Amino acid sequence: MDKQNEILLEVKNLKKYFPITRGVFRRVVGYVKAVDRVDLFIRQGETLGLVGESGCGKTTLGRSILRLIEPTDGEVWFKTGKGKKLDITKLEDREIKSLRREMRMIFQDPYASLNPRMTVMDIVGEPLIIHKVAQGKEIEDRVRTLLKIVGLNPRYMRRYPHEFSGGQRQRIGIARALALNPRLVIADEPVSALDVSVQAQVINLLENLQVQFNLTYLFIAHDLSVVYHISNRIAVMYVGKIMEVGQAEEVYQGPRHPYTEALMSAVPVIDPDVKPERILLQGDVPNPANSPSGCTFHPRCRYAKKICSQEEPPLEDIGDEHYVACHFADDFSLKGIRQF
Repeated sequence: MDKQNEILLEVKNLKKYFPITRGVFRRVVGYVKAVDRVDLFIRQGETLGLVGESGCGKTTLGRSILRLIEPTDGEVWFKTGKGKKLDITKLEDREIKSLRREMRMIFQDPYASLNPRMTVMDIVGEPLIIHKVAQGKEIEDRVRTLLKIVGLNPRYMRRYPHEFSGGQRQRIGIARALALNPRLVIADEPVSALDVSVQAQVINLLENLQVQFNLTYLFIAHDLSVVYHISNRIAVMYVGKIMEVGQAEEVYQGPRHPYTEALMSAVPVIDPDVKPERILLQGDVPNPANSPSGCTFHPRCRYAKKICSQEEPPLEDIGDEHYVACHFADDFSLKGIRQF
């Protein structure tokens, strides 16, 4: 099998429920279902873009995969560099620490994710010290190399985060993520806090690094044009559930789920002669602590029928690894984006 087609990460029935407590004795009265029975996979060397409205559970899913927060249930299978498949959810702390050399995260906020009391040298070099892969002069040489790779001058390695711009800070975060030569990088909205011109620079950097180091990305974002530019496949999330997964071109140009169609209609089109039809969703995003019965999206779906409120549609392959969770996926002719 071509190594590029090997599945590096596979998520099965993953859940993350946060308990709701009340009273003096903190009695559990319900759960916020931030991630609810999610299934997806990522192949070696590809980028899976994860999109959805704010608060739909994207960040929680990314952190649950890495066990930065403990998942409630489910499986997360990861193929290590030695060829072993491990269920991350079942590993002990010692085993997780070892595995985190191969799985790293780039955080959303470049201002909050860097310790203001540490120099760039200390920030980027810390993973090398924790995992005991370098010491002394080796650490400094490795940090110098990493800063060059992400486009920063190594002379600044003794400076503190507040002395850098937002884009430069995010490059420091990327250098830290690359320090241990990971196989999988989860990028949690890495450009959302940056200016548009800087966003393009960071996206291009991530693409170049992917080719240079054969990286695999889970790229979380809400900017659909950015996701389209960088992703091979797209997963659409709504209130803790995956609604649609498929090749980027297919999902953007021929969506098969009504929620995906609504998202695509909101993307600005460059051509002034093209007047896209905006789909305005009625009502509010459901409370994940009290999700609607049946399909979670049915209260806001303009195509909903009686069965949608009664039965939850499974995420099924409708052909060519295009997965959709909709009872009427084969009946729709939905509009996508023809051009940006």
